[in-house]
Amino acid sequence: MEKADPTNNWHYNRKLRPLARAMRRNMTKAEACLWKYALRAEQMDGYTFYRQRPVLNYIADFLCKELNLIIEVDGITHLDKETVEKDEQKEYDLKEVGFLVMRFRDEEVLNQMQHVIFEIERTIESSRK
Repeated sequence: MEKADPTNNWHYNRKLRPLARAMRRNMTKAEACLWKYALRAEQMDGYTFYRQRPVLNYIADFLCKELNLIIEVDGITHLDKETVEKDEQKEYDLKEVGFLVMRFRDEEVLNQMQHVIFEIERTIESSRK
C-alpha cells in the first residue's frame, strides 16, 4: 500500500466518518484531557492535530498530518488479549503506510500529563531532524 501523504489524504476513510463524529462527541476523560491540555489549537510547536480521524480501516485517536504522527490513548478495555491483538494489528497497518504511532495509557495521561507532553514534544523534535 502507498505511503500516507497529501495525495491520498493520509488514507482518510470516509465510510468511518459517522463513527468518528460519534467518538469525538464521546471522548474518554483521558482523551479529552490530552486534547484540551496538549494537542488542541496548535499547542504542540504549532502543529495541528485532529481528533478521532478515520485512517485506513481504523479511527486514530489523534493525528498530525504534517508529522505522520498518530497518538493513541489506551483505556482499561485495551488490556484483554483480543483488544491487544487488534491494537497490534492497527499499529502494524498504520506503520506500514508511514505513520509513527505513540501509545499512552489512560493513567499516564490523567496522572502524568507533563511526562506525556514531554514525550510527544521529544517525538516531534526528533521527527523534524
